[in-house]
Amino acid sequence: MNDIATTVTRFSHTDQHLREIAQGMLDYAKKRGATASAVDVSVGFGQAVTVRQGEVETIEYNRDKGLGITVYIGQKRGNASTSDFSAQAVHDTVDAALSIARYTAKDDCSGLPDEALLARESTDLDLYHPWELPVEDAITLAQRCERAALDADKRVSNSEGATVNLHEALFVTANSLGFMGGFPTSRHSLSCAVIAGQEDGMERDYWYTVARDARDLLNAEQVGRIAAERSVRRLNARQIATMQVPVLFEAPIASGLLGHFVGAVSGGSLYRKSSFLLDKKGEQIFAPHINIRDVPDIRKGLASSPFDDEGVRTRTRSIVENGVLQDYFLGSYSARKLGLQTTGNAGGSHNLILQSGELDFAGLLKTMSRGLLVTELLGSGVNGVTGDYSRGAAGFWVENGEIQYPVEEITIAGNLKDMYLNIVAVGNDVLVQGSRQSGSILVEGMTIAGS
Repeated sequence: MNDIATTVTRFSHTDQHLREIAQGMLDYAKKRGATASAVDVSVGFGQAVTVRQGEVETIEYNRDKGLGITVYIGQKRGNASTSDFSAQAVHDTVDAALSIARYTAKDDCSGLPDEALLARESTDLDLYHPWELPVEDAITLAQRCERAALDADKRVSNSEGATVNLHEALFVTANSLGFMGGFPTSRHSLSCAVIAGQEDGMERDYWYTVARDARDLLNAEQVGRIAAERSVRRLNARQIATMQVPVLFEAPIASGLLGHFVGAVSGGSLYRKSSFLLDKKGEQIFAPHINIRDVPDIRKGLASSPFDDEGVRTRTRSIVENGVLQDYFLGSYSARKLGLQTTGNAGGSHNLILQSGELDFAGLLKTMSRGLLVTELLGSGVNGVTGDYSRGAAGFWVENGEIQYPVEEITIAGNLKDMYLNIVAVGNDVLVQGSRQSGSILVEGMTIAGS
């Protein structure tokens, strides 16, 4: 992480100023009758440039700032926020939160986290890498990306554009237990979407790369070529008959299966009893070879942090071990509702890592032999209460371990409880494009509804 003192000019407010605002709000809330309080203050800025057919389509700049306070009067809670940092607005925001709390019913589970669990030391996880990118250079970068896509194959006939995006933010979180922490972060990306055509058929696909540090992004030409290749390979898609076969979820969408799992074992779903994995801790919910960890301290990690949204220190945890559910994702409130202790996941999971197997993508195809490779999912037909899973899909038909032809206008269906237990293999083709890291996932015996 770069020294904050060297980066203050990039933000509209300094780290010290944000800390002073946060402490001032805590002090004022106590003076006005709050028995406890927590504050978040942040500033940020971004730039996005989109080029289409070689011409600039949009240039966007944004500067954001905001602060929010949660106050407690005993076990009565109130929250208010504003984007105005003036002293009067800050005081008005605190007063508004207190007014809400006074008219709110008591909740035995509300309150700040256990003081002993707070992060008193903040580890440098190298999460801030400013990108000095003049708009002219951003335009050139986007043009290079799009041009590489258009030049990759003569069947790439049109473009939806290439976009270069940078974002930097600085935040401070504090509470009346004496915790105060914060640091700058960055997140940059480059994406491209193109359209391929042949005779009367047209197909669209895209690719993107994202990283904390711009130097870790794929180069512009590579992003463009991948977008083109993915579009062209979808041409002349067919429908297939209804059947039950293995399904291979390509790495870019396989992480979605982890997302459904996180939702099912997160506090809100559990205490509301709206999860298909309710009361499954200690039970086999995945195939025996599946291991999943929550890792908050990966350097430059897209979901790394030394503390969660409440200031609770984070730690690496085994969530699934040999297919058995070991732990949940809990913040303080949901933990109290369940009679448990927070896991340091207020705000969600961190870098969730599904352990890879030995097979590469080609090896997974050979293992599947005959079935469906899914590269795109449509719709949101997932029931978090029952686990029923039904999604529109597109991809490729596979015979004898080789891709034969593209398919579209199909639906894949199953139940997540069965799908997790029927995972045959996880590939080593891990793709890092967000908080969930997974290779391609091969699932036995799903239903395909086709023609």
